[in-house]
Amino acid sequence: MKLNSYTITQGDNRAPARAMLKAIGFTDEDLKKPIIGVANTWIETMPCNYNLRALAEHVKQGIREAGGTPMEFNTVAISDGVTMGTEGMKASLLSRDVIADSIELVGRGHMFDGIVALVACDKTIPGAAMALLRLNVPGVILYGGSIMPGHYKGRDLTVQDVFEAVGAHSSGKISDKEFLEIENAACPGAGACGGQFTANTMATVMEMIGLAPMNTAAVPQVDKRKEAVAVRCGHVIMDAVKADRRPRSIATREAFENAIASVAATGGSTNAVLHLLAMAHEAGVDLKIDDFQTISDRTPLLVDLKPAGKFVAVDVDKAGGMPVIAQRLADGGYAHKNAMTVTGRTFGEEAADAKETPGQEVIHSLANPIKAHGGLAILKGNLAPDGCVIKTTGIQNKVRRGPARVFDREEDAMAAVTGGTIKEGDIIVVRYEGPKGGPGMREMLGVTSAIVGAGLADTTGLITDGRFSGATRGFMVGHVAPEAQAGGVIAAVREGDTITIDIDKCTINLEVPEAEIAARLKDWKPRELRYKNGVFFKYTQLVGSAARGAVTDGTAP
Repeated sequence: MKLNSYTITQGDNRAPARAMLKAIGFTDEDLKKPIIGVANTWIETMPCNYNLRALAEHVKQGIREAGGTPMEFNTVAISDGVTMGTEGMKASLLSRDVIADSIELVGRGHMFDGIVALVACDKTIPGAAMALLRLNVPGVILYGGSIMPGHYKGRDLTVQDVFEAVGAHSSGKISDKEFLEIENAACPGAGACGGQFTANTMATVMEMIGLAPMNTAAVPQVDKRKEAVAVRCGHVIMDAVKADRRPRSIATREAFENAIASVAATGGSTNAVLHLLAMAHEAGVDLKIDDFQTISDRTPLLVDLKPAGKFVAVDVDKAGGMPVIAQRLADGGYAHKNAMTVTGRTFGEEAADAKETPGQEVIHSLANPIKAHGGLAILKGNLAPDGCVIKTTGIQNKVRRGPARVFDREEDAMAAVTGGTIKEGDIIVVRYEGPKGGPGMREMLGVTSAIVGAGLADTTGLITDGRFSGATRGFMVGHVAPEAQAGGVIAAVREGDTITIDIDKCTINLEVPEAEIAARLKDWKPRELRYKNGVFFKYTQLVGSAARGAVTDGTAP
């Protein structure tokens, strides 16, 4: 093996470096072995990543068993669920790129021979993947696992139920007592949010794209089996180093198509569009937002998961795990079987080893799909010429047409919903929440859940240049591009304008004459940026369009 780490650890002139490493317990023998960075997103601000500190010890055990030397380091994480609806939520998408930058930086600085990244909450997963694709040294993604469901009055709960309870409580549909009981029951321990929300969607993506070993993600975080999964990942990274199996050779165009198919088949989060575009950018793969529509159109919805379905994420594990989903995609011709994975086996070989639980009802058969088409739609029109995205699972009426109710920040829209001023048929417009305008493209789970909780989901719609949580359900259109801060048409919408959205036709239009729109935009000026220095200011200067993944290297406008 040609080891990067020898540049730091071997040779007479590296004696000072070895002396420093020996100060913390490394031996000459340790330093002659492949050095594997263990990138940990452990943090004490959320349940999602809470067990990762302990899990890392088992990863390191596996690395040592397979002949390597682990070196653990930490990076940041922001909880979407905890910060939702506040100014703090603006830090979430920024954290994806900070995570990518920091793992890349430590990887380049210490010249690791391979990296295992421990991830859980939403942005830690694509952030780690982006870093591995930049570095292109052998790498493995290990997902910490889902939280177990809470239980209340005979039904499983996730944090989605708490957000929707906010709307139900504000509209008088549930009592103070029931509201508190739901809050207290929903999240029983460590693990990422428990539906096919963004974390579990991106965990699915990592197995299907091949950067995570198959049959690792679905094991819940508090399950004792996770320790063996972590040890296995230590073995896998060492095999990948010995075979010189690198992320860019795995994350090919075919692998990205497999990942998109898995999002469509599982009713996954709209955030997958943003993150897969960003990952493709780092991998040098030509992927466009329109590709999501093409693949969703040809892929059936097969997995019955919250937020729109019946089951929670841990039920996938009970059904046989991600390999069963992979097997469905492979058998149906919806995935490329020959795509390589980090284990050195192909997607088809991994899928063929699936062990489906007899009688399981979570993952439908190919003969009995939930819907003939996947759970995502890309809409375009004069309101979003570069595109926007909607999750279509659970939506019956595919057309919304109504008057615009315009808000220039999420908090004002939330106040209108909980204050009872939003009426049936309204189209809520929340703008200046895009990558630059927010900054940071806040998720809107508070608003969208309040709409559901208030009983307005079947009659209203919401559009925004911001994002949605994977737990969002209903007629909610996000990632409108160009965004308002960049002079997109969404900036020209006025209170009472008629907006029409048609999912079947994949259109979204402002029913105002083009000359009038042009006149409004001619008089328009971008809003003054709230942040004049620091990380948020840097982000506004670098970030590109959501239609291209909102990357921050200045090359994707």
